[in-house]
Amino acid sequence: MTRNGWISAGALGTILWGCIGFFGWISVVIYLILGSLVTKVGFQYKQNIGIAEKRGGRRGPENVWGSAATGVIFAIMIKLNILNQSILEVAFAASFAAKLADTFGSEIGKRFGRNTFLITTLQKVKKGTEGGISLEGTFASLFGSCLMSYFMLLLGIISTKDHFFIVLISGFIATLAESIIGARYQEKYHLSNEFVNFIQTTLSSIISIVLFLSILL
Repeated sequence: MTRNGWISAGALGTILWGCIGFFGWISVVIYLILGSLVTKVGFQYKQNIGIAEKRGGRRGPENVWGSAATGVIFAIMIKLNILNQSILEVAFAASFAAKLADTFGSEIGKRFGRNTFLITTLQKVKKGTEGGISLEGTFASLFGSCLMSYFMLLLGIISTKDHFFIVLISGFIATLAESIIGARYQEKYHLSNEFVNFIQTTLSSIISIVLFLSILL
């Protein structure tokens, strides 16, 4: 991370620890570690072809809050005891599952994807194109969502297998939706990656709430 990125991460950690305790804080630390590690996979190759993350993959404050703002909102709601706590915990977990799914899919796809297609038309495009997906990247997204969901279950943020599958599915669907937004709207409306990340994580949380209400209530 950059220096300002560490400051933002510290503020984020303080809020999360204060709202949902140590295990909520450590879940996001795990997210940051996993996201940073996968960014480094094949970094030299991605840098050579001009599609690597800027600043050598180091995260700044805009990356921290673009990824975590939705989670922070739900953490505060949990602390304030607003609505059903299980619903809020699932929504919190789903926001980070979506973001890790996005990071895994993007970074693995850019390095190992054999063919990249625009998600809206299936037209073949260059690696790194907004809205571009590959088979390898799509499976990596599913794995990333599964991995984050597993850690949320392991740490007790979510408490049942049903919650696990809701978080996993929500994170993956939101990641596919993020690719559609990237393909259709990001360049057209000059949307920043961070704002698109916020939309994606929020959408994942909303999907998880809908699934929770439809399946478990």
